[in-house]
Amino acid sequence: MTSDQTPRAGAILTVDVGAVVANWTQLRDRVAPAECSAVVKADAYGLGAARVVPALAAAGCRTFVVAQLEEALAVRRALEPVAPEAQVFSLGGLPPGYEGEFIAGRILPVLNHLGEIAAWRAFTASRGEVLPAVIHIDTGMNRLGLGPDELDELAGHPDWLEGINVRYWMTHLACADEFDNPMTGEQLERFRSALARLPKAKASFANSSGIFHGADHHFDLARPGCALYGVNPTPHLPNPMRGTVRLDARLLQVRNCSAPMTVGYGAAHKVTGPARIATIGVGYADGYLRSLSGKGHVFVDGVAAPIVGRISMDLITIDVTGLPENVAQAGRMVELIGPSRPVDTVAAEAGTIGYEVLTSLGQRYHRVYVSGE
Repeated sequence: MTSDQTPRAGAILTVDVGAVVANWTQLRDRVAPAECSAVVKADAYGLGAARVVPALAAAGCRTFVVAQLEEALAVRRALEPVAPEAQVFSLGGLPPGYEGEFIAGRILPVLNHLGEIAAWRAFTASRGEVLPAVIHIDTGMNRLGLGPDELDELAGHPDWLEGINVRYWMTHLACADEFDNPMTGEQLERFRSALARLPKAKASFANSSGIFHGADHHFDLARPGCALYGVNPTPHLPNPMRGTVRLDARLLQVRNCSAPMTVGYGAAHKVTGPARIATIGVGYADGYLRSLSGKGHVFVDGVAAPIVGRISMDLITIDVTGLPENVAQAGRMVELIGPSRPVDTVAAEAGTIGYEVLTSLGQRYHRVYVSGE
């Protein structure tokens, strides 16, 4: 990225929608003949659902998953010109009094406890219709979903589902990215046991990492999220997914420093000799996490330059002492996330996961959407 391509914003976030589609296509082929949905919650993991959803729909995706009703309605609007028949799940349950919004928006509520099942059943009765829903069975996360006691009650009272067309029974995996963790197998057995006790319907089990555990984990519908956006679903192996984002930012200033000078808030970085310190116009307000302070590198013309000092709201400082002056100079664009610094690398240096890095990306970037290779 050269300086003459730089807009007024201090940084450019390039989103490769084509790579998102390619990742979904790879996962679709892996889970076939099961269906492959796309989890597009949190604005498609920060990439922009308004761009990602229509592209995935054009590629053939027909099930989209979000966390909240408002997100679901936005996804429905994005789908209307491309695939109005696509189904949209809202994982966060059934907010009291909003049942009509689900019907009007053609959103599938994911019912997480017996109270929500009773409310949806009462709503269907009030309309004299059979209405669809997804029902969540908790198999070990202990967050949302029917716990063991509620499952026992529902299994003993199948009439509680009258008026409800159960499109899918679903559960959510706790440790699927830890391929040597026995919990995924335990959840699989609990899920199979639950399905054997409940009325027959399709089932959804695998998330991104769960897909790579094998066909017996795929059931009828897989729900990949992070893998669509380039996060490695198999951390013990090379990443099979394509990167989807690149973040380039401009060097604002380069200065000469020497000992005993310090850099940034808290005088956290102490200069030990002649040094050149460059400042980048990105900070934690842009989602470049403060925990990266003094850790990791950015890449200037393909050369690694360490982050020094504390990351502040708007600025990062890097040490460019070893780079030629004609390379590390004001106006030069540097790579913060991209081929040299995949999102998983940035996340590891920040002590977090790729999900958080992607969903933290701020709104001050100039965003460029591409669909090429």
